Amino acid sequence: MSRQSAQSDQSEQTEQPSRSEQSRPSRRLARRLTQLYGGLALYGASSALLVRSGLGLEPWNVLHQGLAEHTGLSMGVVLTMVGAVVLLLWIPLRQRPGLGTVSNVLVIGAAMDATLGVVPDADGWTLRIAAMVAGIVLNGAATGLYIAARFGPGPRDGLMTGLNRRTGLSVRLVRTVVEITVVVTGFALGGTVGVGTLLYAVSIGPLAQVFLRLFAVPPSPQGSTVVAAGRPRRAILRR
Repeated sequence: MSRQSAQSDQSEQTEQPSRSEQSRPSRRLARRLTQLYGGLALYGASSALLVRSGLGLEPWNVLHQGLAEHTGLSMGVVLTMVGAVVLLLWIPLRQRPGLGTVSNVLVIGAAMDATLGVVPDADGWTLRIAAMVAGIVLNGAATGLYIAARFGPGPRDGLMTGLNRRTGLSVRLVRTVVEITVVVTGFALGGTVGVGTLLYAVSIGPLAQVFLRLFAVPPSPQGSTVVAAGRPRRAILRR
């Protein structure tokens, strides 16, 4: 074999890994986008299961249901409108939204209404409990999926972290105050509070942490231009 031929073969061998490396960011981005939108759709569907169980909702959905009762709008539409209003509050808090933030506002409400349109109210205690448990577990999986995709927090999560930065209060205290406020307001408006609300409150954090580890996407060495700052483990794990 000539020296020129050997150099050519060596050049081809060195080019092959570089092409493979170039395809990795595309595959990583495709996986992240799939997780983001799959997680958001699953979040809306899981919230709809909690609605159909009739045993209690997540804190923010207590408010959404109460507002829906008084406005005549669907819960999904109310969820989207409230999310948009909360996102506007990011402006004075100097929060920077990501693709996941805007998608959160648009996708979850639509997925919730679509699920409510095909899933009837659970009939009997067995189905109601099954719907409640499935809703909570799937909600934890959905949270892990979309947060691990690292496209930015949801509008309500960003509100809490923004208030934490601006006030100096702990994230836990801010979250507690905000969620108690929305639950009490939603309940006064007719939203459903029950055992599902309590079970969700104590289990969503551990569930989300499990699914965050399961769905973690290795970070790109080059970083991303569409990801808001912050690591998944710092995210607020409740809506």
